[in-house]
Amino acid sequence: RKTDRELGFPPTDEARSRVGRWIQAKLDECRRRVQHEVFGSRGLAQDPLYRCRKLLSMAAERLSEKANKKMRGLLEAGDPRGDVMTAQTAKEAVRELYTHTDEKLANQWVDTLVDTMSDEDYPVEVRSLSRTLKKWKKEIVAWHCSQVSNAPTEAMNNLIKRTKRIAFGFVNFRNFRIRALLYAGRVNWDLLESARPY
Repeated sequence: RKTDRELGFPPTDEARSRVGRWIQAKLDECRRRVQHEVFGSRGLAQDPLYRCRKLLSMAAERLSEKANKKMRGLLEAGDPRGDVMTAQTAKEAVRELYTHTDEKLANQWVDTLVDTMSDEDYPVEVRSLSRTLKKWKKEIVAWHCSQVSNAPTEAMNNLIKRTKRIAFGFVNFRNFRIRALLYAGRVNWDLLESARPY
């Protein structure tokens, strides 16, 4: 799994990085399908599409001129119909959507992407991407309005569930409380006269 920074998104921006991982997954699906159709295998070390998989996952602006030239050369050798290159272009177009904060422009941009990528000449993965963009249009445009996500809430829910799991089976509230405090770490036991880990 690529990090948010490698995908070209700030590491603290959960909403945009999720979109980045999602479009990257579609690009990987396309690359694997074309690899199997052209070479009849999942990908060997010497196969062009397998060799450029890491370059495809990087943000365009993070690629040096040499790396970009290498990626294009490998795509020419292993992608005769240009399906993977089309998916790569679609990935960058969706990423570009998050370079501004204008809600109206985002709304028009999503509509244009959906119309363009639904074309029957486009690879099946890109058409699938257009359907998902259409389905999630409201949420994508909403980010441009507020620029926030529910990531903090999800993080808190995750912590609550993890705490519940570590104390699974404890029927005594006192023991449950001690286990939760131990899990929290660096507890000042002098301030907690009612709870002692012994």
